[in-house]
Order: sequence, then structure tokens, then C-alpha cells
Amino acid sequence: MNIRMIVTMSLALVCATSFAKKKSVELFPDGTPIPEWFNDTSKVDVEKLGRKYVVTEYGVKNDSTIVQTEQIQAVIDKAAAAGGGIVVIPKGTFLSGSVFFKQGTHLYVEDGGKLKGSDRIRDFKLVTTRMEGQTLKYFAALVNADGVDGFTIAGKGTIDGNGRNYWEEFWIRRAYNRQCTNLEAMRPRLVYISNSKNVTVQDVHLMNSPFWTNHLYKSEYVRYIGCTIYAPTSGIKAPSSDAIDIDVCSNVLIHGCYMSVNDDAVVLKGGKGTWADKDPNNGPCKNIIIQDCTYGKVHGCLTLGSESLHDRNVILRRCNITQANRVLWLKMRPDTPQHYEYVTVEDLTGDCNSFLVVRPWTQFFKPEKRDDMPLSTCNNITVRNIKMDCKNFFDVGKSDKYRLTDFTFENCDVQDKKNAFDKTIIENCVVKKLKINGETVK
Repeated sequence: MNIRMIVTMSLALVCATSFAKKKSVELFPDGTPIPEWFNDTSKVDVEKLGRKYVVTEYGVKNDSTIVQTEQIQAVIDKAAAAGGGIVVIPKGTFLSGSVFFKQGTHLYVEDGGKLKGSDRIRDFKLVTTRMEGQTLKYFAALVNADGVDGFTIAGKGTIDGNGRNYWEEFWIRRAYNRQCTNLEAMRPRLVYISNSKNVTVQDVHLMNSPFWTNHLYKSEYVRYIGCTIYAPTSGIKAPSSDAIDIDVCSNVLIHGCYMSVNDDAVVLKGGKGTWADKDPNNGPCKNIIIQDCTYGKVHGCLTLGSESLHDRNVILRRCNITQANRVLWLKMRPDTPQHYEYVTVEDLTGDCNSFLVVRPWTQFFKPEKRDDMPLSTCNNITVRNIKMDCKNFFDVGKSDKYRLTDFTFENCDVQDKKNAFDKTIIENCVVKKLKINGETVK
């Protein structure tokens, strides 16, 4: 073998290796590479976050009968003034209203420790915040972090919203007035993180929120790792207790979490209304991955809307689902210009009522006249590698208010009581290896 042949073979091997490496790079649904950041599911080492401020060492009493908002806030402020550190909730139950974390501070809830919200709305500050696709005056959450880069919530303890009294009042109001909105029944959220980046929430139990459980707004590079998110779905149900609301955010990873709440689990939001795309407080959500999670009972596993404008590059994968009302829910508001694109749902097992739902959403909507109103669109939606029992696999309806195009159903084996699959509803609908009730669909 001469030198030229050896060089040629070597170059071919280098090219083949390079090609293999390129092929192994994971891609978002639109074909762009998924950043390496999404592969990091390691836990934050709390010991490296700075000095620990155990609240009971700074004037907070281990007494579950008294509200100690000011005392807990004073510990956060002390840590911030000293350059940062970890505010520790030790074993025991500590009642509080809204507290606000600052740059350099973090929250650690010990196993057996509980930060519990007050059941009186007076203990929560009225602030300018973000709720239901609007920027307005409303009540702060129990745990708040605005502009806190690197913020971490950790520990195997519990953040408990203590929501029972709020839920009861909501259902009383709703029984009296069917048009009573969420905002009129005054309830705080559990965790609100805004204008922040490089955030991790890990291991904690987030439960019994009076309203939404976790709300992210205008934040990026946020990870939820190994969390348990729960609100009751029977008895006195927890209304609108969404697990994680992602509102005008990018690069969000939800990994290895358990979610069971009396509303949607992971929800993409960004604004609502006929002119919502003109409001600088609104915006898109992009690059969202939900993976290796377990779902209990939820209204929707992954919901786009009802307050979404533009959602792109969204992946739900490798999850087990039990008793979900819906898996992928595309809520289409007739009063809002919406664009949902490049969404992939894959490698799911379990059971549900409806798997894919695309229907108009008209709860509390307010259409206005707009001559240049864009036509809402859902495109490049992929459903593949699905093995589930469904009451209705394909719950999709037409409307003159939106367009559905470029959906793919691939390698799915489902049981479907409704058996209503109809690819003609969708423009350019691709079907590959789709089995419904044991029969191959073409």
C-alpha cells in the first residue's frame, strides 16, 4: 500500500468520523442543534452556593402557628447585603406571606422542612406583575425572584401553598357567579421567577398552590430537575393550579419531575388579545424540552395557550402518563394571533382521555376589530413512537380562524375508543406506521 492510498484512507476515515459526530448531534424540531446546556441534568452543589443562613438562627421561630413574613425577609436581606448565600428552612413548618429573593441569594428547604404560605391574602404584597398573559397589579407569589441570575431552589423539603381556604372561596364565588374569573378570586401563586437566567429548581416538593404553582416570565436557561409538583384533583379541587407556566421564556428544561395538578401541567404562555403581538411585555416561547417525567392526573400534559402568541421548538419526550385528560393541547383563541410550530411529542406510554386536541378556546375571550389580523397557524407538529390507551386519540376540529399544516404521525400504536382519526383535516398530513386498534392507518 503506497503513501497516497494511506493518506486517502486516513482522510476518508476522518471525514466519516466527523460525519458520524455531526449525525449524533441532537436537533430541535426545526433542525437547529440542541445546545449542550440541555444535556446537563446534574444537580447544583448547594455547598458551593455560599454561606448558609438558617432562618432559626436569625430570629425566625420554629412555630407553625405564626406568620413570619418580615422575619424571613430580613434573613434574605441580610444574606444579600453580605454578598449572597443560602437561606435555609430547617425541619419544621414556617408560615409566611410573599418573600423576595435578591441577587446572590438562594433557597434551601431541608428534608422535613416546610415553607408554608399564609391562608390570608392580606399577607401577600400587591405588586405590578404578570398574570394570565397580562402585565397588571396583582398579588405576589409566596416565593419571588426578579432579576436574580443563578437563582437556585433546592432541598428535599416542601414549599406548601396552603391553598385549601383559597380553593373553597373560589368555588363559592364560581357557584354564585359563573363568570367569576381567576383574578377576581384573589389567590397568590407559589413560585414566581422573572427576568432571570441560569435558574435551577431541584428536588423540592411544590404543592397545594392557591393558584399557578410555578410561573416563569421573561427568563432563560431555567431547569426543573427531580421536583414533585402536586395539587389535589379530587375532594376540594385546586383550581388553576398549573404545574409550570412558561411565559415569554427560552431554553427551559423540565427533567425527571412528577406532576399531578388540577389543571394543565406544562403550559406555554406569552400574551392574549387581538393586539397582543404589539405589546412589548408579550412575546414568544422557544427551545423548551420536557423529558423523563411522570404525569398523574392533569388537564393537559403539554398545553400551548390559552395565552400564547408564538411557540417554537418544543419537545415532550420519554414520559409516562396516567389519567391525563389531554396529552398535547393546542388552544386556539379566536381573539389572539397565534403561531405554534415545530413541536415534537415522542416516546410516550400510558393512558389518557384525548391525546391530541386542537380546538377553539373561547373562555373569557374578547375579540376586537383588526383589519390586518393574522391567521393563526399550527405547523410542523410531530407525534411519534407512542404507545397509549386513549378514549380519543385525534380530537381535532377545523375553523376559519386557524390553519393546520404539516403534521406527522409516525410509529404510533394506540388504542382509541373514538377512532376519529381523519388526516384530511390537516394540510399535508403525513402518516407512517400508525396503528389504531391494531389496524394500520394510511
